[in-house]
Amino acid sequence: MAIAKAERLMNLALCLLGTRRPLSKRELRGSIEAYLEAGSDDAFNRMFERDKDDLRELGLVIETVENLDGDTGYLARRDSNRLPPITLDAEEAAALGLAAKVWQQARLAGAASGALQKLRAAGMPEAEDAYEVHSALEPRIPVHETAFEPLMLACRDRRPVTFDYRKANAARPEQRQVEPWTLECWRGHWYLAGWDRDRGAERVFRLSRIAGRVRSRAGAFTAEVPDVVTVRETVESWAGETATRTALIRLRSGSGYPLRSRAISVQELGDGWDELEIPYGHGLDAWLVEFGPDVVVREPADLRADVVDRLRAVAKD
Repeated sequence: MAIAKAERLMNLALCLLGTRRPLSKRELRGSIEAYLEAGSDDAFNRMFERDKDDLRELGLVIETVENLDGDTGYLARRDSNRLPPITLDAEEAAALGLAAKVWQQARLAGAASGALQKLRAAGMPEAEDAYEVHSALEPRIPVHETAFEPLMLACRDRRPVTFDYRKANAARPEQRQVEPWTLECWRGHWYLAGWDRDRGAERVFRLSRIAGRVRSRAGAFTAEVPDVVTVRETVESWAGETATRTALIRLRSGSGYPLRSRAISVQELGDGWDELEIPYGHGLDAWLVEFGPDVVVREPADLRADVVDRLRAVAKD
């Protein structure tokens, strides 16, 4: 079946590239054997539309032209389907290959691998993949949130968005109007940095707390977009990476390895518990809540109170 479809797509591509005038569906059906064998007009139309979409997905530019009689024809002009010479060196090719691997868990995986195949077909040099043979490590960025793709496109196109957002200590989500700047991944979680129109200030939103659909809005940005470094520093601070103090917590033995990796000191208490001193910055309370009953905050008191508030908000659900 796969060979038959590949042959059919190849024949259709050759027909569209080899003609000087648009070909109608009737002419294409009479020129390609697989289309002649279609059981009915409906079956042929479905097959042709799928094949046309597949060729376009592979990068073939197919034009749809309507003649004076109102009939629709199709052709693929050679000048529109000719790629410029690829001048990438081996190191640049390796970087593109690594970038494509990073998105294996996202909806971008198909686009990334497809783009790589097109570049290789156009002459991009093959690069040795060090991650495929010699290493058990595989570079990936996990993307499970449905909000990722629309927000990524909104950041790219500079389009304002609205979405319902639930803060960690809130029982219900509330609508936010945001001018999105960039997406950043910290400790396995995705964050959106942008300008909150209602609050008139920059804010950072964790994608896993966005409820429902992300909706685009017309109009231009009202606030200036800062440079990349400033945005990353903002995300880092709001995600709890910038520490201003230290906190003392109790952690169940054999658990909480991300916390242990950041600990300044660790002391075994016995009875299955350890005491850790860890950096304390904005967002630490939200991170500690994720470890549930394996973590007990000893000090400072304000951090313990914030963690308790978050746990109560979760319990109300």
